[in-house]
Formats: sequence, structure tokens, C-alpha cells
Amino acid sequence: MRRRRINVHHHHIVIEGPLGVGKTSLALMLANKIKGQALLEDVEENPFLMKFYENPKRYGFQTQIFFLLKRYRLYNEIRQMDLFNRTIITDYLFEKDRIFARTNLDDNEYWLYDQLFQILQKRISPPDLVIFLQAKTEVLMKRIKKRNRPFERAVNLKYLEEINQGLNNFFFHYSEVPLLVIDASNIDFVNVPEDFNDLVHQIESIRSGTQYYIPASSR
Repeated sequence: MRRRRINVHHHHIVIEGPLGVGKTSLALMLANKIKGQALLEDVEENPFLMKFYENPKRYGFQTQIFFLLKRYRLYNEIRQMDLFNRTIITDYLFEKDRIFARTNLDDNEYWLYDQLFQILQKRISPPDLVIFLQAKTEVLMKRIKKRNRPFERAVNLKYLEEINQGLNNFFFHYSEVPLLVIDASNIDFVNVPEDFNDLVHQIESIRSGTQYYIPASSR
């Protein structure tokens, strides 16, 4: 029996949020559900990342420049794809790179970084929809420890809190494209099909502005 294709009018969907919130899992599930394509960032490709977590001041600038250029190349790949035949789902928003840079770099490094960021941003096409997954920092820390990735073992609560607050502040004022905000602290899309299917229907219906998702199982 063939599955019904879900008709989603968004050609490029971004799923964003802090470390450990479940971006990749949701992106893969959504791509499978709507017969789209997940284009995911492999952060482990960054050769400076593990060194950064061990010594942020020394390796912050190299780490950020690598991520900035890599994300720019990925967005260029998306621009060259046939978005009208298949929805592309990514787990990163280009603008969010700036949040990490502001946290990780000193003033002189950030100034230099920002010059390059502004040049590249002018060539970036915005997505059609952003899904922002929120969670409390303590929840994120537990999930990070549970998945036990080698390069994340040096992540500390203070750094994670700074990034988490930076993302919350950024998306509180975000109005570039339609935004769906989800508190993912107590949601398990993987094991609660009712919530996942309900979310897909909400994605189908959102057209403009900011909406806050309440899982079907919580209503």
C-alpha cells in the first residue's frame, strides 16, 4: 500500500535550535514523511571543533570561519536544486552562525568575522519556513551527555546556557519568514506518532507570522 504524499507548500524548511534539542531527528522524520530531502550539517567535519571545546579562546575564530564558509556553500547547493519538485529540509539557518560568533569571539575577531558574514549573507536566499525547537538548558545537557559524542564531552552548562539564551532572543525577534516555535523539552516525536502527525498537519497550514505549537497529546 503506497503512502499518501503530504502536500507541503514550503520548498525549503529549516529546523533550528540549540545542541541536543533534536533537530536532526525531526529533519529526517519530516523528510521521510513528506518525501522531501534532508540536507544535514555534519559538524564533525570541522577540524577545529574538538580543539575549540577544549580551548575556546585559541580556536574560536578558526572554528567560526570554517562553519560560516561551510554553511554558505551548503546554501549555494540548495539554491541550485530543483525546489519545486522536492522539499529540502535543513538543520541550520545561516543567520544563526552569528549568535555563536558573538558568544565565542572577542571584539576584534567578531568585527573581522562580521565583515565576511555581511558579504556572504547578501547572497543567501531565505527559507520558506523555520521551525525553532526550544528546550531548557538542563534538558539539553542531559541529552548531550546521553548521546555521548566525543567532541561534545567538553561542552559545559555555562556555554550551553549562553547559546540557548542567544537563540531564544534571536527567534523572539525573528520575522523574516513564517516561524513555528516548539517547546521540545517534553515532546517525543520519535515515540509519539500522534504528536508527529499533528505537527506535520500544522506545517502544512502555516502561511505567515509566528505560531506556537502545542502537541496533540497535551491539549
